[in-house]
Amino acid sequence: MSPTFAVLLVFGGCCSNVVFLELLVRDFPGCGNIVTFAQFAFIALEGFIFETNFGRKKPAIPMSNYVIMVTMFFTVSVINNYALNFNIAMPLHMIFRSGSLIANMILGIIILKKRYTASKYLSIVLVSAGIFICTIMSAKQVNVEPGATEDESVYAFMRWLLGIAMLTFALLMSARMGIFQETLYKQYGKHSKEALFYNHCLPLPGFLLLSTDIYNHCLLFNKSAPVEVPVVGQAVPVMWLYLLMNVITQYVCIRGVFILTTECASLTVTLVVTLRKFVSLIISIWYFQNPFTAWHWFGTGVVFLGTLLYTEVWTSFKAEKPKKTD
Repeated sequence: MSPTFAVLLVFGGCCSNVVFLELLVRDFPGCGNIVTFAQFAFIALEGFIFETNFGRKKPAIPMSNYVIMVTMFFTVSVINNYALNFNIAMPLHMIFRSGSLIANMILGIIILKKRYTASKYLSIVLVSAGIFICTIMSAKQVNVEPGATEDESVYAFMRWLLGIAMLTFALLMSARMGIFQETLYKQYGKHSKEALFYNHCLPLPGFLLLSTDIYNHCLLFNKSAPVEVPVVGQAVPVMWLYLLMNVITQYVCIRGVFILTTECASLTVTLVVTLRKFVSLIISIWYFQNPFTAWHWFGTGVVFLGTLLYTEVWTSFKAEKPKKTD
């Protein structure tokens, strides 16, 4: 498949996925568990059929390593989604997760003893500053019910702080998982589709711990407003329709990134994913009218400037620019 098609999948799938996630969490902020479970179940089923050939294909990477990776992946996914239930706005959620560069660099220095160029350190300072600005500005916009007492306002702020702590932990855990995955790929070779399947299949029993919450949200989804679906020929609760579209677009998004990694250089992949996050952020702000001040815009710009500086886009493009012939 062509890189252009892969880019279209990434932008179309990932950006529309954010739209349907926002539609879900606006009515049910705590629905992260059922959304995560649905995504994992769908991708695991697809991988079981097409990647493992109904379980007949043995994994190239030992299962014990996948257990470790999956434990971290499951923890990160659940915490990131559950944080939305703690007064964390979707734009802040997306911006905060852009701090993966910071976490990766810090753990790379500590664990892998890596050293980076001055431009890399500068990019991390920019990303950190951008996230700090957006976080401080969002602290002033914590959702509090009209007429709330001082104690209720303090409680809402404390919940917001807990959400920030959850996002920070998930960020560091995700970076640790990335380093672990990088080590495995160096030892056993790259098996992205296999890792995608096991990362989504093995955690499924873990959702039994969240079964009560998932069941309760199933009941809530059943009570949502019905909408007529021509294909089905009857009305379906709108939240189930949003969930189905979220799962499908999530799969399209992941597949697009996978195709892009096989067709393009890692620099191009990073640039496309970074720009996709920016487009998703704009959609979330404009379409859903999320509160976003001039300081938020400034912080966001700094985050993405730091991200592009980290990927050395300008330097690489300049080096790859064809020389003029006489």
